[in-house]
Order: sequence, then structure tokens, then C-alpha cells
Amino acid sequence: MTVILGIDPGLQRTGWGIIVSQSNQLSFIDCGVIATQASLSLPERLKQLHDGLTAAVAEYRPEEAAVEETFVSVNGASTLKLGQARGAILLTLSLAGLTAFEYSATMIKKSVVGTGHAEKGQIAMMVKTLLPASQAKSADAADALAAAIAHAHQRTVNTLIAGAKR
Repeated sequence: MTVILGIDPGLQRTGWGIIVSQSNQLSFIDCGVIATQASLSLPERLKQLHDGLTAAVAEYRPEEAAVEETFVSVNGASTLKLGQARGAILLTLSLAGLTAFEYSATMIKKSVVGTGHAEKGQIAMMVKTLLPASQAKSADAADALAAAIAHAHQRTVNTLIAGAKR
């Protein structure tokens, strides 16, 4: 049994989701969003992300974390801010002793929906299908759960490959 934390990083809203992976079974534990206050300075907002993520880690004690990689947009300032948010998130995970596995948005979508060009609604629908008890009330939380699901699937594949090599 492995408790996995999935994270959909963002400076304004960071989604997080906790699942349990046991063999080929997935179970929903909890999810939510860490929303920062736009009126605060960047360092204060990064601290809000750190504090919110630290609280989730302390409460659920995940063993591994899956983080969506940065999407590079045409707006350089937005990309830089997202990179800083991801940096704060990765540092928080490292300080908590968690290994962060990073996955592209395309890989997460393929793992959960079956296509790398899935839309937010499709992701949310498949998360609800794979985790019927899930209570993701936002796309950010659903995307975080999707990252955790993708990691659980990748762990299973890696285990099968390791077993075949023996």
C-alpha cells in the first residue's frame, strides 16, 4: 500500500490530491486547492503554498509525490511565476523527505484519459470514474488527482518491468 500525493502547481491555485495505491486498486483519500492571495507579495504567496502543502503532508503522510511539469506559455512572466511556484512546491516536498516524480501534462492525460490532448472536463470525468468516492470540486484538484493516478500507473508498470527482468 502506497499513499501518493498528486500536485497540479500554480501560483494562484495549486491543486493537491491524496490517493492510496494497493496492487492495481486505487482509493480516494482527499483533495483540495491551496489558493494564494493576489494582493500579497510573491514571497508571501510562495509561503502560502509552502504552508498549505506542509499541512497536507503532515495530515496524510504520503510516501511519494507526483508533480505536473511546467507548461511553458507565450507569456514569459506567467511561465516564470509558475516556475517559482513549482520551485517552492518541490522544495517543500524535499524538506518533508518526499521524492517528487515529475510528469508532463501530456503523459498524465494519456495515463488517465487515453489521449494526450484531453480537456479539463474529460480529465475530471475519468478521475471520478477511477476514483468514484472522489470529491474534486475544481479542475485543479481533479488535475492533482490525475497526477497521482498517473504516478500509481507508472509505479505498476515499473514493478512489472522489474519483475520481468528477474
